Amino acid sequence: MSQPASLKIENLHVGVEGVEILKGVNLEIRQGEVHALMGPNGSGKSTLAYTLVGHPKYEVTEGRILINGTEINELDPSERARLGLFLAFQYPVTIPGVRVADFLRHAVSNIRNPGRKEGEELMKMKDFRKELRDTMKELNIDEEFARRYLNEGFSGGEKKRMEILQLAMLKPKFAILDETDSGLDSDAVRVVSEGLSKLSGPHMGVLIITHHERLLEYNVPQHTHVMLAGRIVETGDASLAHDLHANGYAGVRERHPAAAAEEQAAKVQDGAAV
Repeated sequence: MSQPASLKIENLHVGVEGVEILKGVNLEIRQGEVHALMGPNGSGKSTLAYTLVGHPKYEVTEGRILINGTEINELDPSERARLGLFLAFQYPVTIPGVRVADFLRHAVSNIRNPGRKEGEELMKMKDFRKELRDTMKELNIDEEFARRYLNEGFSGGEKKRMEILQLAMLKPKFAILDETDSGLDSDAVRVVSEGLSKLSGPHMGVLIITHHERLLEYNVPQHTHVMLAGRIVETGDASLAHDLHANGYAGVRERHPAAAAEEQAAKVQDGAAV
């Protein structure tokens, strides 16, 4: 039996416009594992997510990101996606005029055929339609959804459901969910949580970035990490996520006074800049 693939982050330092945000992050995620990343606003959680998938705004100044031992620091987002990385955005973009089905057919064709060039044949329509219908049925998504324009006029819950559908069709090795529960009501969170739970398994590692515990009720993390001032300062199991949800980050700041001082200094600097 082959070993599960791993996504490994080693001593990662990242800056934005000359300002250091991540200050030495270390983390390893294997297929089949569910990790939660929690922390106060401004701690660097979203910076980590965007850096992993290769957003050009975020400059890696030190450290490495590896998939199965292969460094991906210099790869563009499409190459990282083909290696198995997927990011569900906090605020998904709208693409008027592009239907959901067409978008997914192109995305699936590019991911499954890494050598495909522009203009080359897409996944056969008959095969794609069957797979899309079966997937939507499994996720309890109406077939009409596929005929709509991507995220145009979608509610917050529909946008997040769209990302779960992408996740199901693309079948990544590692899924990163950046506060995908943000702004959703309880019913929408339940739908997204159940959808993610159906897709999780031995072939996918999951990193759930969240302030809350709602997504974690259906997707219990084996590992919970706490980020403060650009570093992961604590790691535990699901009970740590529960404690943070119930009691906030005061205890974390008390246990890590140096990071708390950095956090406070950054807030003062931001205030002065305004």
